Amino acid sequence: MTGPESRGFAASFLRGAMVLSPVLSGRLKRSLRATFIGLAANSILTAAKFCAGILGHSHALVADAVESLADIFSSLVVWRGLVVAAAPADEEHPYGHGKAEPIAAAVVSTMLLLGALWITVEAAQGIARPRQGPAPFTLLVLVIVVCLKEGLFRFVRRESLSVDSSAVQTDAWHHRSDAITSLAAAIGISVSLLGGKGYESADDVAAVLAASIIAWNGWRLLRPALNELMDTSPSREIVGQIRLTAEAVDGVERVEKCMVRKSGDHFFVDLHVEVDPQMTVQRSHDIAHMVKNRVRAQIPAVRDVLVHIEPSTRARAQDSRQQKAI
Repeated sequence: MTGPESRGFAASFLRGAMVLSPVLSGRLKRSLRATFIGLAANSILTAAKFCAGILGHSHALVADAVESLADIFSSLVVWRGLVVAAAPADEEHPYGHGKAEPIAAAVVSTMLLLGALWITVEAAQGIARPRQGPAPFTLLVLVIVVCLKEGLFRFVRRESLSVDSSAVQTDAWHHRSDAITSLAAAIGISVSLLGGKGYESADDVAAVLAASIIAWNGWRLLRPALNELMDTSPSREIVGQIRLTAEAVDGVERVEKCMVRKSGDHFFVDLHVEVDPQMTVQRSHDIAHMVKNRVRAQIPAVRDVLVHIEPSTRARAQDSRQQKAI
């Protein structure tokens, strides 16, 4: 590999090395820590559930283990999304790489939906055919799994809210979905063990109910990821705060337009501000810079502000009335 291709590969490698250096941002460190803890826990629990499901003749537990495999892949997707999103802006991506986070979130959410579909199909087949009931020890395994996964969900979700990461939050709900499927399997196995012959497929019925909850969570998390990818405007509170900050700058008469889009944990703002049309170009230029600096200082999440200067509507109305009078 030579020429432009080798230079592009080298640049990509250097960006990755820089992002993974000891000077990682606090946000990325916390995000990656939560992701790696979830990855390690999922790997151990998946192996345990596979072994227990096969030895204990529990189809629901095996299905739960396969769903945990999807969790592992999801954590890898989130990890790469966080690393790419933290890379600085470059010539090809002047607005940075923040969109990698909602892309990762959308991938993980889609996997939740596919996992729910797979569990439903497998459980439905288990209900339709007679089989051996699950062993009692599988219930103990699932109780331990539910407790660990719920604790993992609470930890990762707390971290996701602290760093405002849609990808990490989606990963947290993937842990909750795994806890739900494990709880459903535990309930089904309990019914099967207590009911005896004729109740062998109870864990499959519970798995179908759990799959519907997983599908709902997948759709609920997919929507905000798609909204961010489509540059949907953030909350009115953020837009209002940006407007008030810009209008407080001396020389700004009114904010005509305020367009905000989110990329990763940052916002990019386009502002149309009205000023006195009689002022000099230099003065209006200085006001634009003051607006940009003030907004970025007051709202650290704002990465950049593009300010477009407009003549004030009040001045235009006065000119119009004067011309009519003449």
